[in-house]
Amino acid sequence: MSERIKTFKEFYQFYLTEHSRTGTRIFHFIGTLLVFFVIGYVISSGKERFLWYVPIFGYGFAWLSHALIEKNRPATFKYPLWSLISDFRLFFELLIGKQSFIGVSRPKQPWE
Repeated sequence: MSERIKTFKEFYQFYLTEHSRTGTRIFHFIGTLLVFFVIGYVISSGKERFLWYVPIFGYGFAWLSHALIEKNRPATFKYPLWSLISDFRLFFELLIGKQSFIGVSRPKQPWE
């Protein structure tokens, strides 16, 4: 990507192409689900010391999938806030069936 993406709508389309493989989507879903479990546990138990698991699960599963499955660089480094929002959006879209866990075709993008 040589040009900066200017809108979230454009970014989300880019994000989906960078998360096109089934394994990547599964890893992201599991990582985000674990983030919600940890936050729920901390809220219900009052044990704030477990909050350090949030970035480990959230970023760990995601970055591992980019390195091993998708073989690309996470957009988090260039677009941290939009990437975080997109992670949660993809999670909920997978949860309700708007997106599929099955990998989608990945045409070459203009920024590649």
